[in-house]
Amino acid sequence: MGRGAGRVLLIAMALLLALHTRPASALTKSYLVMASQRPASWSDLLTQITSQFRILYTFEPINGIGLQIDTVFVPDLKLLTGILVIEDKLRQVSTTHSWGFLGLKGSDGETANEWNNVPNSGEGVIIANVDTGVSPISPSFRDDGSLPALSKSRWRGECEASPGCNIKLIGARLFNEGIKAMNKENGGVNGQQLNETDLNSPWDYVGHGTHTLSTAGGGFVANVGAFGHGTGTAKGGSPRAHVASYKACFVPGCSDLDILMAILTAVADGVQVLSLSLGAPATDYVSDMMAIGTAFAVTQEVVVVAAAGNSGPVAGSVTNVAPWMLTVGASTMDRIFPADVVTGAKTITGQSLSNSTLPANEPIAMISGENANSAGQSVANSVLCLPGSLDPAKVAGKIVVCKGARGRAAKGQVVKQAGGVGMVLCNDAASGASIITDPHIIPTAHCSYSQCQELFNYLQSTGSPMGYIKTRDAEVGVKPSPVMAAFSSRGPNTITPQILKPDITAPGVGVIAAVSQEVSPTGLVSDGRRVPYSVMTGTSMACPHVAGIAGLLRARYPKWGPPMIYSAIMTTATTEANDNTRIRDETGSAATPFSYGSGHVDPVRALDPGLVYDTTTHDYANFICSLRPTDTQGLLPVSLPLPLSILWTLLARVFHDTNSNPFECSHGANHPEDLNYPSISVACLPHSGSVVTVKRRVMNVGGGAASYTASIMQPAGVTVTVNPSTLVFDGENAEEEKHFTVTLQVHNAEEAAGYVFGSMEWSDGNHRVRSPIVATTKCV
Repeated sequence: MGRGAGRVLLIAMALLLALHTRPASALTKSYLVMASQRPASWSDLLTQITSQFRILYTFEPINGIGLQIDTVFVPDLKLLTGILVIEDKLRQVSTTHSWGFLGLKGSDGETANEWNNVPNSGEGVIIANVDTGVSPISPSFRDDGSLPALSKSRWRGECEASPGCNIKLIGARLFNEGIKAMNKENGGVNGQQLNETDLNSPWDYVGHGTHTLSTAGGGFVANVGAFGHGTGTAKGGSPRAHVASYKACFVPGCSDLDILMAILTAVADGVQVLSLSLGAPATDYVSDMMAIGTAFAVTQEVVVVAAAGNSGPVAGSVTNVAPWMLTVGASTMDRIFPADVVTGAKTITGQSLSNSTLPANEPIAMISGENANSAGQSVANSVLCLPGSLDPAKVAGKIVVCKGARGRAAKGQVVKQAGGVGMVLCNDAASGASIITDPHIIPTAHCSYSQCQELFNYLQSTGSPMGYIKTRDAEVGVKPSPVMAAFSSRGPNTITPQILKPDITAPGVGVIAAVSQEVSPTGLVSDGRRVPYSVMTGTSMACPHVAGIAGLLRARYPKWGPPMIYSAIMTTATTEANDNTRIRDETGSAATPFSYGSGHVDPVRALDPGLVYDTTTHDYANFICSLRPTDTQGLLPVSLPLPLSILWTLLARVFHDTNSNPFECSHGANHPEDLNYPSISVACLPHSGSVVTVKRRVMNVGGGAASYTASIMQPAGVTVTVNPSTLVFDGENAEEEKHFTVTLQVHNAEEAAGYVFGSMEWSDGNHRVRSPIVATTKCV
């Protein structure tokens, strides 16, 4: 710390001493505390405010600590010069066929040495997740003797699991100080008490972490299915990668402080790809600990892939929106697990993984939850089959029709406890056609809203409704696929609308992968089943698909930085389904880049992208500069408010100009839409006359000389032009870059009043390098 900064801190401490005679409030919370310059001693600094504090973590790479302190002293803490304080928050955790659907399969679709001729299948790459832990005994993480051991210089991590790790599963670590502090502060977390076994072990007692890690990098395991369905060979996207687990999530959720420490530890350990199936509502980057931690990770060349969230189809619900993360939405694949509901001559088809134990083709009495409410319970509760709402006298021996897509497996438990023998789970209008395959504890069929209208008409048309449930094996080749899942969170990006989010979509519905046998497949205590593989659904499942593909790219192009890998994945994505039509949306509305980003991931094309957008640390630092408020106080153009300054320093720390001077914000204008990003999003377009021009550059990685020509799909009401429209690479420089501009001008303000969508594509006749374009005259 410089002498001037030290004097300022001492003065601030002296001024604060007079404030600390007041008693503590006995309300403690946890915070991330960051400093623009690292104090000589955090403890000495904090003691000037109060002796009642606890340092949970020390975050050396970002000049920070995790701190538990009485809330009465937080205002004093914030008064210290160069100090940023962010409250700890809770986040939630947000396959046998999916890889074949994505085109990664050999001639027989199964064998390890025919993984679509992908070099090494991710061998040598370290993929990790921050999640609910791992089951080290899963067959997906066994050491089959084929992988070489990593040197100590390549892998610096640890294994805290017992039984231990191996050459495949090289690390398993636990981070729980934040969640323990939350538990102590609130007498529980999210209304739940922590399970001591879960809290103190790197093992997975939820199932989520094992599922996501095996999807990203699990090895080949033959004859795997879920409850007898979808049998095939389980494997991750990089089946020969090494994998590591960083447990920071538990049954009630994940502390931001634990997540941050896990991310920084993974970077220090040597992880190359980090999969984060975690989320919380988007906030400013300077108050988002995941954004802060992943910003540091990217400066250390770690690829970061994150889930978009499961709050769709609400507009602006997408999370993990920082441009240094690759954000993944969820879509269907061409496989379903059908379950038929037969009533007389009418059959409607839903989905389920529960094997029907009802007599085959023998109708059973049916009743709607609406007509099955118990005494003292409202119809509103019994319609949803909530606990205690069903009357056993009305339900016993019958198939119950329940509404609502939340708590799906729990509804089956309620029906079973009331004596019901089966359940039809009907979507409400908001859930539409979004059907989720679950391993229900009783014979069940989950059906769409439209199909259930026919079923409810039947129930109301007769005094003695009868029917039965018939399950079938998985069907493959379903068209159209993919379809955007209704639950997948949507854009626009509410923090910086100039950065399109999500970036990409991948399979996230009905994904089969490894799970922990420490927990039931439904997560219900009453469910005594234990299985090694099961099905899960969510953007949590889509995220590791892309992380696995990132591992393939990292193995093929070891010198590529994270943004080049992001670009290869984004610009080669497709917006077409397998019936040669545009990707649809389960909601019935048109699917747009706000749902699928650049499109559906295509790993085969991503391995040969032709051109890539390389976003440097310099670019990211200038992006942070662009977020500064208008200078109304006559300050220097390089000035930033403290929170942005700290984040900017984090990003710019590793960047120096040609004179070895620290990076500074440029004195000219910085615009967030000028970040060299593989997609283009422009808000606040002038209604007429004026134009907005954004800058981009691309690098030729296709090898040799090449000439690329641009083509534009024009957004409604907006004219887009590219200059130059042809890029010629001589092939003499392996990292040759070309600059170009994209100009947008409104020609019909009425059409462009809302968000409009188009695209730009560079092609050399062999490669197609596509970027979505989003524009609006709205100033958001």
